[in-house]
Amino acid sequence: MGSVVRESARYVCSQSRHVKIVGEGISRVVAGLTEEELRKLSSPASFDADLHFVDTSSKAAEALTVQYLLVVDALNFCFWPDPELEYAQLSLGIKRALQQDPGVLHASRLAVAQGADVRALLGWKRDLPQQEERARLLREVGQGLLRHFDGAAANLVAAAGGSAMSLVELLAAHFPGFRDHAIYKGRQVFFYKRAQIFVGDVYGALQGEGLGAFHDIHELTMFADYRVPVVLRVMGILRFSAELDSKIGAGQELPPGGEEELEIRAATISAVEDLKEALSNSGRCQAAGAAVPITIQLDWFLWEVGEREREAHPPAHHTLTIYY
Repeated sequence: MGSVVRESARYVCSQSRHVKIVGEGISRVVAGLTEEELRKLSSPASFDADLHFVDTSSKAAEALTVQYLLVVDALNFCFWPDPELEYAQLSLGIKRALQQDPGVLHASRLAVAQGADVRALLGWKRDLPQQEERARLLREVGQGLLRHFDGAAANLVAAAGGSAMSLVELLAAHFPGFRDHAIYKGRQVFFYKRAQIFVGDVYGALQGEGLGAFHDIHELTMFADYRVPVVLRVMGILRFSAELDSKIGAGQELPPGGEEELEIRAATISAVEDLKEALSNSGRCQAAGAAVPITIQLDWFLWEVGEREREAHPPAHHTLTIYY
């Protein structure tokens, strides 16, 4: 799945009219990374455990952590219609709900979830954006787990046999809401943002051990969303057309599956791949005593920059979608 996402991104970039990757910007970023940043980049510890429920004290606790991550990533999309809602409210809200009621994420309860249940999971006092669609996706997860994996996301992960790519394929096969693809200029293209981020979250939360041990974790791409493109623009790695820049600045929604939206996502994927390659070729990681980071570690780093600087950064693009 990682290869098909990369191929899709390269194809879109080769045809793109609205978004360009700036090689000079990549070189500047590589040269500007500190040794501390380079060492942090290559560690599974760069996953933000404080934002999530993570318990590795036993196999049962590890399984509950995986169940939590699947629910979070089933709902991990489209926060912007509520200006006070961010990813932290999702991850921390579900963490609190789970700590208060260890059975709240049981597949049998997910399978009958309604909009009010989604709101209760997050502890949100008003309706969520796309609340009923989020409830439908929770039901899909609960029903799929019961039908195919004895109700447990841990069984889903185990069925992948230690392969990140097989786990992405299993998610897409059994849970239609994770099938993140579109048609660009007559060709089907694939992104699989939420499917890939679930695998990355399992790897990061479990520190690459136990259920989080994937022999091909390096095959995952970055997770094409709305926050990282802003960071890459500020860094001088992505350049938008004047028309697209004007639309985003004015808060105009970009239609899902439209040329502009797909070009933003594709260029983000390819730019992060280019950044990883430039880091490898520079020798800076090796000089700092660090390994070259895998793609998802670069994604975590860039996303954290975006979260930290979101008040100072220009606005992100707005697309009403279930994919990110």
